Amino acid sequence: MFTWLLPAKARHRIIVSWTHFIVFLVKVICGVRYQIHGMENILRTKTQPAVVLSKHQSTWETLFLQGSFWPASTILKKELLDIPFFGWGLRALYPIAIDRSDPKNALRQVKSEGTKRIAEGFNVIIFPEGTRMKLKEKGKYARSGADIACTAGCDVIPVAMNSGICWPAEEKFRKYPGVIQVIVGEPISTEGKNSKQVTAEAEAWIEDQMARLPQEIGE
Repeated sequence: MFTWLLPAKARHRIIVSWTHFIVFLVKVICGVRYQIHGMENILRTKTQPAVVLSKHQSTWETLFLQGSFWPASTILKKELLDIPFFGWGLRALYPIAIDRSDPKNALRQVKSEGTKRIAEGFNVIIFPEGTRMKLKEKGKYARSGADIACTAGCDVIPVAMNSGICWPAEEKFRKYPGVIQVIVGEPISTEGKNSKQVTAEAEAWIEDQMARLPQEIGE
């Protein structure tokens, strides 16, 4: 409990070490490895906070992105914060906790708190499709992430990955050994653009990269 006496970024660094550990355990125990392409684009966010728009196929990237884009805030259901111990750790990660039963208010909250996080030096991680997608599936891209970036005047960092080949969305417990490819794109500027244009640009880049990535282990 002493961590609550520390500044937000200090608390965040302590808790995010747990996400690094889990990613390491999954690698050692389950053989789930990964390769990062575009590491220089991650490093840019250490001095220039951005909104990270990522493909979402498994639980793996919720852990990986937190550590890679430290310090970062993610959007999650507020009910998760009420889970003993687990919820306490999530609070220390400085998330944007929303009430999904009230969509209109949730959208306003995401924009308001997301813009605040950027101003405080945090990256904001958003899965624009809203939920985990199965391999080769594509959801509708929401504009909330781009809206934050346009309001805050920051860049958008698009991320494509095929984590579903090792940790499928439809299989809660089974993991398959293999190599997840993570491609981090160059920053997408929001200058002179609206959220619709920025979202379309990020979507086109992500889906183009997804079409090139292996969809099965060993491809």
